[in-house]
Amino acid sequence: MRQDADPGLFGPRSVTWQVHSDPVMWLAGIRALWLQALHPVAVRGVMINSGFRQDPWGRLMRTADFVGTLSYGTAAAAEAAGARVRRIHRLLGVDDPELLLWVHCAETDSYLAVARRSGIPLTDAQADRYVDEHRTSARLVGLDPAAVPGTTAALAAYFDAVRPRLAAGPDARTVEEFLRRPPVKPVLVPAREVIWRRVAALAYDTLPPYAHALYGRPAPPPEDVTHRLRATADLLRRVPARLRWRLPPRHILRAMDRLGPETRPDPYAYPAPYPLSEPASILEEPGKAQENDGGGSTRWGTPD
Repeated sequence: MRQDADPGLFGPRSVTWQVHSDPVMWLAGIRALWLQALHPVAVRGVMINSGFRQDPWGRLMRTADFVGTLSYGTAAAAEAAGARVRRIHRLLGVDDPELLLWVHCAETDSYLAVARRSGIPLTDAQADRYVDEHRTSARLVGLDPAAVPGTTAALAAYFDAVRPRLAAGPDARTVEEFLRRPPVKPVLVPAREVIWRRVAALAYDTLPPYAHALYGRPAPPPEDVTHRLRATADLLRRVPARLRWRLPPRHILRAMDRLGPETRPDPYAYPAPYPLSEPASILEEPGKAQENDGGGSTRWGTPD
């Protein structure tokens, strides 16, 4: 890696750098929307204050761009993106820490759950490291990192605690309607029926049992869901990475140009071209977390 280049918030030695390069993350993002809609207060804020109804596709793409910037952009670009999000939250009055924490945890859980079930070889220690890394993301949206789960056990405990406040109310049903049959141009209706509905249904099926119960449907057999998820992920992974990464906004390719071709992410490398580092301190001031992105002895895909 070029020593004078900015590795960003996470850097090539992070779990995030590897996992977020996989195309199954798009499916994980849809799963996060299914889950986030189950918090009545949080989803009400989205429905009232955002452009979800008027521009749902635009909102989804802006969210994907934000995640890509945090994952692969420079530290300055990530901090700037976080500042924009915090400003919008304040203006819209949706900066309640409880609601921000729900959105954050639903995203983190979805990305991790789908990644592991789709076949990405994460050890338990690496899964914990991933959750801890995203306390950095939590800081950027306005949360105190010390109040955010930093392990998979803490994340599970959070969901246990928040579950009594969840429900599939009218706003959740509006999100459900969008996810199953999103508005598209007439020429794209066949593709929506053949491709999108299957992808959205698979994302829904990966939800935890309590989410299925809240939506009023029986949970499908976990083994069947995992089999279909791995088959879908394998199909997506057949598209060459360089081709996938050329889609706008090209975050990964720009990161490789900045840091060097050897920083190419590959969650299946054994061992990886980079040992995973010790987690950066998410309690540091902005700009300091990337100073130490090395020194770990754990290699990607190997037992800790």
